[in-house]
Amino acid sequence: MRSMRARLFLILIAATGLVWLSATAWVYLSTRAEVEHVLDARLMEAARMVASLIESQEIDTTVASLDPEVMPDRRHSPYERQLSCQIWSLTGTLIGKSDGAPAERLSDQPDGFAERSIDGEMWRVYAIRDEARGVQVLVGDNLDIRARLVRDMVKGLALPMALVMPALAVILWFGVGRGLRPLSQLATGLEHRAAEDLHALPQTETASEIRPVVTALNGLFGRVAEARERERQFLSYAAHELRTPLSGLKTQAEIALKADRPETRTLALNQIVTAVERTARLVRQLLAMAEAEAVPAAHVEPLRLSEVAREAVAGQEARLAAKGGTLRLDPSLDGIAIEANGTLLALALRNLVENAVNHSPSDGTVRLSWTGRAIAVEDEGPGMPDEEIERATNRFFRGSNRTPIGSGLGLAIVEICAEKLGGRLILACSKPAGLRAELQLVGLSGGRASLRPDEGSTGKERDDAVG
Repeated sequence: MRSMRARLFLILIAATGLVWLSATAWVYLSTRAEVEHVLDARLMEAARMVASLIESQEIDTTVASLDPEVMPDRRHSPYERQLSCQIWSLTGTLIGKSDGAPAERLSDQPDGFAERSIDGEMWRVYAIRDEARGVQVLVGDNLDIRARLVRDMVKGLALPMALVMPALAVILWFGVGRGLRPLSQLATGLEHRAAEDLHALPQTETASEIRPVVTALNGLFGRVAEARERERQFLSYAAHELRTPLSGLKTQAEIALKADRPETRTLALNQIVTAVERTARLVRQLLAMAEAEAVPAAHVEPLRLSEVAREAVAGQEARLAAKGGTLRLDPSLDGIAIEANGTLLALALRNLVENAVNHSPSDGTVRLSWTGRAIAVEDEGPGMPDEEIERATNRFFRGSNRTPIGSGLGLAIVEICAEKLGGRLILACSKPAGLRAELQLVGLSGGRASLRPDEGSTGKERDDAVG
């Protein structure tokens, strides 16, 4: 059932019906017990009254030899003359009986209460035995009449309730609709809201039950607004960054075409190559950032850290060697097995290594190592001033020590990947020179990346794995 109104209506009707049936059963049982108690007391009092009349000789028991006269039944209601009385001699002769009482003996018990079936009807009987006068008084009550009395009492309570149920159902239907009106008003307001309107919904006059929904919607609107603002800035920055090298390409191409001197033409062509490299790297990193934002972080797999690191440095080692530098993978990476998203981890390491290679001097060294909690990438370049480290992960921020082909997106991509891996990126200047970047993976909120010792690692490597 998709209608909340119908669901609530049926729940309320079912709950009301259950309570009503429970109350009816309770009234029936309690009424029956009370009626039986009262009628038993009446039986006892009636029997004692007849016995006292016999004792005071107001009822003559000397006509024991005569057949008792049976009076015709004059009852006009089911409860008129409900009690039946018999007087028996102790020799077993029926001395007399009340109008409507059966001719068969009501009870064989000498004294007290008893029940007996006579002609298919159950009787509740109270007996008093008078040895001095040689008689026994039996006063009986038909149990069918008792049951009818209880049923009539319950019916008197149940019928009005049954008549009220349709009216109650109508009241509940409109009451549920009235109670859900704030939700309908919220849905109507959202339906007529413009797509670009991301302002928060008012909460001052919102029902307390709907306030969590409004709070969640406002949070969603805020996140969508932030995402749209980031996309707007991203497109603006990307357009600006692409416009600059493309304009340079055109200018250098025109210079090369018009240059008469070979040196000028060569210089222009070199500038064109640099601009093409920068543009290609920018496009490549724009695609990498889109990939980092689109990859689902929930997909994890077992990985060998050394293999991921070797994949990340593929192609960068040759670039650094062409500058006279060296790229080293520390032995601490061997034997470390992790569970993480392989695409995000490789993307983060590739950008960290590329950033380190771009800023390394001609004879510098780039080192990858495992600290026990993080993957560290160090270079021997100029580093970064402390005031720029806080802004280093901003998109398109290139800093004062920028390179000709830098785009300012590498560390931003790494931060996105780190957040999705459940870790974080930590930047710090190295001594005497260079920048140290640590990609932490464990011991952080989210726990999307977890470490486990590789089965083939040594004891020392297992100690490094667990930190």
